[in-house]
Amino acid sequence: MKLLDIPEDFLREQKIVDWGYTEASTPATYAVFEEWVSQGLNGPLAYLEDHRKDLRKDIKSVYPDFEAALVFLFSYTPEKKRLQQQNQGMKLASYVSGFEGMDYHHWIKEKLSLVQERLKESMDGLECVFSIDVLPVLERDLAYRSGLGWFGKNSMLISKKHGSYTIIGSLLLNKKLPLEPNEKIEPDHCGSCTACIDHCPTGAIVANKVVDASKCVSTYTIELFKDAQPPAGYPSESKEIYGCDICQEVCPWNNNPLKKAEIPVGPEWITFFERPVQVILEELEGMSNRQYRKLFKQTPLERTGRLGMIKNLNKLKS
Repeated sequence: MKLLDIPEDFLREQKIVDWGYTEASTPATYAVFEEWVSQGLNGPLAYLEDHRKDLRKDIKSVYPDFEAALVFLFSYTPEKKRLQQQNQGMKLASYVSGFEGMDYHHWIKEKLSLVQERLKESMDGLECVFSIDVLPVLERDLAYRSGLGWFGKNSMLISKKHGSYTIIGSLLLNKKLPLEPNEKIEPDHCGSCTACIDHCPTGAIVANKVVDASKCVSTYTIELFKDAQPPAGYPSESKEIYGCDICQEVCPWNNNPLKKAEIPVGPEWITFFERPVQVILEELEGMSNRQYRKLFKQTPLERTGRLGMIKNLNKLKS
């Protein structure tokens, strides 16, 4: 299916590996999400249980003019391949450096802005709202409704072609496009495989497609700061210092995309972490919070802050 008069080469230039279209404003899995929150499995992620929980029932609660959505997959598989070959001593989740080292929210918004301009050239009066996991929208469900994949046992979206090393970026539209909306829901292709469940070091995948956020290494290393304690079972040999890719590393659906990926050049700031842990810690402890923010400005590492990164590195040292 062609996206209006936008050439496929243009989409590839924006690093878009797949896209889908839906006119459904209500999530297919809201009841599952609501039950997950009611059980407290969102852990310290309080923003999922406040008034924004109910807003996720319908995209029109967030964007009243909603008529349709274009949903895009941006892959960071090439960066994962680069990091695997580098075999670094400490591990940053591969999405962190996968979008030219930028915070993917900024990077993807730039790409979607270019797509938006092309769409507006094709349709008078078309307006778009960016949705990149900041708005109270169930992003993975939106991609699921658009036919881009299914939910793996680790609850992540998995694409048959592109695996799970992807970030979802969407354009919410005030008009329907002259496209056939997706009506085919991708079936679950995980079968009897339980690799992600078996390899999660803290047992955070507590059931099929159910993750306890309070046990997740990503929650601990990204969302919690200076005085936070690691989840029960957090392995002393863990090398994760920001995020965690373990459940994706063992997923068979990522094997072929990794084989085909071309290795990119890593961002300049990544060399900061290519030194002994003690050296990095001493530098972080000697700088101010302001200096840290300047060093990692517009990267994902700006989020956790200097004290959060010291906390993560101290765990690695111990």
